[in-house]
Amino acid sequence: MRLTTKGRYAVTAMLDLALHADRGPISLADISKRQGISLSYLEQLFSRLRQSGLVSSVRGPGGGYRLARGGEEIFVAQIVDAVNESVDATSCGGNNDCAGGEQCLTHYLWCDLSEQIHNFLSSISLGDLVARAEVQEVARRQEMREAAPEEKVALLGSL
Repeated sequence: MRLTTKGRYAVTAMLDLALHADRGPISLADISKRQGISLSYLEQLFSRLRQSGLVSSVRGPGGGYRLARGGEEIFVAQIVDAVNESVDATSCGGNNDCAGGEQCLTHYLWCDLSEQIHNFLSSISLGDLVARAEVQEVARRQEMREAAPEEKVALLGSL
């Protein structure tokens, strides 16, 4: 079973967007810098996320991306699905040809596991993740890393 880089990066970028939603549109360059994801890769991902109605874009100076709806209404599985990613625990990619061109003995077990994982990801919203203390702590650490010295003093004061 694997969730590729595409799915992981899409979820990470969307969570970054949700964490910074109060700042208005967020540039992909800012997400790239905070999360260490290449700008060109983010552009590809956000094209798909926009087509799926999960984000909207704002053009011009101060432009960028914002969530198309509240973080409580966007679920991790929707993000993964939007970038054409699947969470598949089968060794055949769901093609029923696991064992020499035929279905293996445990095929349905792995299909059921894949469905359970998708259901689990369908139950977790960006809002749920933003509310987690662990996520907030990582976001604060990332902000500190990127902040100018005078901004670090202000950030430390808010802790």
